[in-house]
This record gives sequence, C-alpha cells and structure tokens, in this order.
Amino acid sequence: MSDLERIYGLHAVEALLRHHPKRVKQVWLAEGRGDPRVQRLVELAGQARVRVGQCERREMDAWVEGVHQGIVAEVSPSQVWGEAMLDELLDRVEGAPLLLVLDGVTDPHNLGACLRTADAAGAVAVIVPKDKSATLNATVRKVACGAAEVIPLVAVTNLARSLEKLQQRGVWIVGTAGEAEQELYAQDLTGPIALVMGAEGKGMRRLTREHCDYLVRLPMAGSVSSLNVSVATGICLFEALRQRGAAKPRS
Repeated sequence: MSDLERIYGLHAVEALLRHHPKRVKQVWLAEGRGDPRVQRLVELAGQARVRVGQCERREMDAWVEGVHQGIVAEVSPSQVWGEAMLDELLDRVEGAPLLLVLDGVTDPHNLGACLRTADAAGAVAVIVPKDKSATLNATVRKVACGAAEVIPLVAVTNLARSLEKLQQRGVWIVGTAGEAEQELYAQDLTGPIALVMGAEGKGMRRLTREHCDYLVRLPMAGSVSSLNVSVATGICLFEALRQRGAAKPRS
C-alpha cells in the first residue's frame, strides 16, 4: 500500500471508476452496504476488472479521516498537471476559456469545493501554486464529489509568470479584492477570463494582484465583511456562466 492512495466516498470512487479505471486497484465496501447506488459502483468495478472486497466499518474508520460512506478505493497516486500543460489545455478549448486561479488556498475542504464549483460552471482548469496550497488528497476528492477526476488541477511553480503566459494567450486576468472599486456584476466576463481568488483571510498576494488586468469586489449588504473563499468562488464563477448564456447540456 505504500505506493497507493486511499480515496473514499461514493462520488469520488465512482468518478475514478468512470474516468480513470486503470488507476483503481481495489475497492473495499463496508459489510452490510448493498443498496442500489453501491450495486452500480460494483458493476462499474466489474466492467473495469477491479477487485471488490468487504471489511468491517471500524477498520475503514482507521484507514481514513473523514466520512467514507463505507466505500474506500486503493488507487495509484494522483496526477496533477504541470504549468507546461496550460497551452495544451487552452488549445483544446472552443470559444472563450474560463479558468479559476486559487492564490494560496490551503484548506483541502475549500479546494475540493472550488473544484466542484469550477466543474459545474464549465471552467477549463483550476490553477494553484505548488507551494502554500492544498494538495489533491483524499479529502479534496471527497469534497469535490467526483469533480477532481474530470477538471484538471494545474500546479505551477511561479504563479505570476503563469498569469503572464495566460495574458500572452489573450486571457484577461480578473482578481477579487474587497477594496476594489468595481463590483463583480459590472465586469464583462464573457471573453477569455482567468478568475483569481485569494487565500483564506489574506486575499491575493501583492505580486498576483499586480498581474491582474481588473479587480472586482462582491457587494456586501450585511454586517460581515467577507465570504468563505469557496462561497465567493461559486458566486463569481456562476456570474461568468450567467453572462456567457445558458449552460450547455452535458453529453
């Protein structure tokens, strides 16, 4: 098991079996789980020729930290995209790309929620710095509910340099900052856009801010001064989706 990861939760394991079945080496079910949703997962495992075993729930509790739902998979290590792959990603896109950039989000729950929202909003990829950022671990995958298996997570060595490369490709960089003069809803988000969200509490770093073409803020009508980064990300991404028109039906 030293060279394998443990991924848990129904959605995360099902997404792996659907999109990356060769990575899955073994699926474990807690004794007593036999509901229809689990049966579909067992069928997927069978189609991919992946072994399915049973064990006691308390044994699973010792394997992972979090709500495993009685489902754990042993898989080959996660693959994170490198910055050299950004051009390849953009070359695949038809129309104006939408990217999400997370400048130092360290909470795996927030990263997982942002991946889930980015996929739902039609983002091409999520870009993070290699240092001072949450990694693609089992908690992130569980919270992402399968999105971590379908939307590329790109880890870059130098975020400012990567933003410059995006600008050279015609992508406009839109950063979020509480002190910005312009509100999100007044910003044109219909073109090639990379939306930059800052770290929990600290916001964007100075160098990241300096590479933004525009700064926008969310209007706050209540007594709180800011929102959780994953909540703010959802608002911004779906405003971009609204401006771009109705969501395309999934194939």
